[in-house]
Amino acid sequence: AVILLGFGLNLTDILIKGKQSLPIIISTISTSLIIAALMFALMKMPYKISALVGVGSSICGGSAIAAAAPVVGADDEEIAQSISVIFLFNIAAALIFPTLGHLLGLSNEGFGLFAGTAINDTSSVTAAASAWDGIHGSNTLQAATIVKLTRTLAIIPVSLMLAFIRVKTEKNKDTANIQFKQIFPVFILFFILASVITTVFNLPAFVTSPLKNLSKFFIVMAMAAIGLNTNIIRLIKTGGKPILMGFCCWVGITCVSLGMQYILGIW
Repeated sequence: AVILLGFGLNLTDILIKGKQSLPIIISTISTSLIIAALMFALMKMPYKISALVGVGSSICGGSAIAAAAPVVGADDEEIAQSISVIFLFNIAAALIFPTLGHLLGLSNEGFGLFAGTAINDTSSVTAAASAWDGIHGSNTLQAATIVKLTRTLAIIPVSLMLAFIRVKTEKNKDTANIQFKQIFPVFILFFILASVITTVFNLPAFVTSPLKNLSKFFIVMAMAAIGLNTNIIRLIKTGGKPILMGFCCWVGITCVSLGMQYILGIW
């Protein structure tokens, strides 16, 4: 799923159209990861769930969790819990953000940046931008999607960072002998290769669209399989802290996105 996602990333378009959003993207991703790290320490939350919620909130929801889960060694219930938290706030953002943007007086350009940097799942970004376009008769959907796809590239450094952290953590345990090459996310290399192929050969939409849809299909299939192996009662009983972390990450990203736009004069 993650590899096929790369075919939807034309790096030329991202460099041209996504560079304006880069300071906001870096700020929001950093904010979410810092909040997740602080809450992990303060609330003594399980590391794997904290990592998945932090990564899912900061980058691209289910796709980021799918990429990070094998790197941190998360089990099905930890993945399911993280996915549930992320999609809870995805739904809230898709419903709330168009109205919030209108009340704040955001321009069409401003809302495109806001949706692309503050909502973590592509489907929810699309839903929010489409709702805005329907209300204002604008065309923010393409801009919001490009900003969102620019964020997706953060999967690469964050996955590598998590792999390094796991190796370092495991080496501090007496029974550990794990090495970086054992958990190196090889699929990330193919993800990059897919993006390069799309960029170099400038693959048309009729080629990349089916591949992106296939990527979404594989993610849905993976999440369904995880759900079939998940104890829902246990998930609900232990879900309080992850939901609180997801909420704090969501609020933090929203405030930083709007604050950075105000500072940069994009409103």
